[in-house]
Amino acid sequence: MRKLTISDKEVMRLAVQQEITRSEESRYDHRLHGILLVSQGLSCYQVADWLGQDARTVQRWVQRFETRGFVGLREGQRPGRPSQLSPAQWEEVDRQLRQDPRQLGYGQNLWDGKLLAYHLAQKHGTRLGVRQCQRLFHQLGFRLRKPRPVIAQADPAAQQAFKKTSPTGRRRHS
Repeated sequence: MRKLTISDKEVMRLAVQQEITRSEESRYDHRLHGILLVSQGLSCYQVADWLGQDARTVQRWVQRFETRGFVGLREGQRPGRPSQLSPAQWEEVDRQLRQDPRQLGYGQNLWDGKLLAYHLAQKHGTRLGVRQCQRLFHQLGFRLRKPRPVIAQADPAAQQAFKKTSPTGRRRHS
């Protein structure tokens, strides 16, 4: 049989490695291939080089396979970084977010990521980024509300007539 070649090998290798990381099942299969190659007599270094992994990673796969079998190669729970807020603080922040920020002494009438980050730093000594604070809103069941701009010196009657929906919420038919 004639030796086959793949054009643009480097691009193809990167594409295959990205595809492997897309799902738990493909990562499991990837680990199985590593175990199979080690069982055929290749070293962890050789397998790591072939599969684009670190040799220590392949060594961990083998150790987990030998101690726990196929289950050891499955994805485990990834706990992530521990929360900077205790459960009691979570409840307090949830209560505070349900209040108007003005009641807590702030100059805004709506909560946003910047205000929550500032609030957490001042009241709880916790420094979180704006994006993380936006995730907190989502975790606590809030949704994004954007205030409608109010044009200075505008005629309220003319604005009401211009709106697409009537005050009752039904669309007007023309």
